[in-house]
Amino acid sequence: MGEVVFRVGRRGYTFRMEERGGVPALLGGAVLISFSAVFVKLAGVHPTVSGFYRMAFGGLTLVLIARLRGERLWSGWRAFRFQVLAALLFTGDLTVWHRSILQVGPGLATLLANFQVFVLTGFDLALGRNRVSPRRLLAVPIALGGLFLIVGVGWEALAPEARLGTVLGLTTAFFYASYILVLPLTHPGEGRSGGGKVRIERSNHFGNMAVISLLTCAFLAIEPLHEGLGFAIPDPESLLALAAYGFFCQALGQLLLYRGRLRTVPSLVGLLILLQPVLSFVWDILFFARPTLPREVLGAAIAIFAIRLGAKR
Repeated sequence: MGEVVFRVGRRGYTFRMEERGGVPALLGGAVLISFSAVFVKLAGVHPTVSGFYRMAFGGLTLVLIARLRGERLWSGWRAFRFQVLAALLFTGDLTVWHRSILQVGPGLATLLANFQVFVLTGFDLALGRNRVSPRRLLAVPIALGGLFLIVGVGWEALAPEARLGTVLGLTTAFFYASYILVLPLTHPGEGRSGGGKVRIERSNHFGNMAVISLLTCAFLAIEPLHEGLGFAIPDPESLLALAAYGFFCQALGQLLLYRGRLRTVPSLVGLLILLQPVLSFVWDILFFARPTLPREVLGAAIAIFAIRLGAKR
């Protein structure tokens, strides 16, 4: 076994890494989460309501997993403050992403959300704390070129809904990137080692994610309550889609991704998780008969290549 260290700003975080079993876990997690947008579309409920049920079903499942593993849910007030902030950012993420799915389809909405890697690059450049490699800077215009092939050609001819969905998808990338930056701070940071590194306890990961999920669930409930939308699930098919969304994507998918991250070198993690937007685009074509032009396929391939290029260490 070994250790994986990553940095946010000047703070270092250390994870234990085991070599066996990481690739299958990452592949399984990426495949499960790639169905997220599909379940949202099949649920047929208000976008915020679908997010509420994702976090409700997923959060309760994570609580059960945490208790079975003997993990604690409360890590102190400092961690809780950052858990609240992370939940607010995740709430914004799901709120705009679900609307993007309904406007432009699961495939494109997921692809746009994965532009978060370039938002993180912008944070690094603005803060000046991390050196940004020429490879990552080169990836930005390549990705924008791929995006232009998908939605830029004939932009003026697009329906207003498609334009709005594209903007919402890119807004999702901003929320998700911010969530990624805050997430390491939600851990209690016990076991501080030399050199300022903080060892994040593996045994408390699911308890931490359970709290964030339930907080996000509470925040997502505000809009339906305020607007009088209600939480009614229209039919058994919708209930099944929402339950699958919470269990497979929020709970089981995250569990597999976490296990894989602990057992795989970071460069391979980035490559395998990139299956998520690829498969989401495929599901959109297969399940919902999304009309797809050759240039859109080429644009998606270029954008995915650029995301991989920018994410590579």
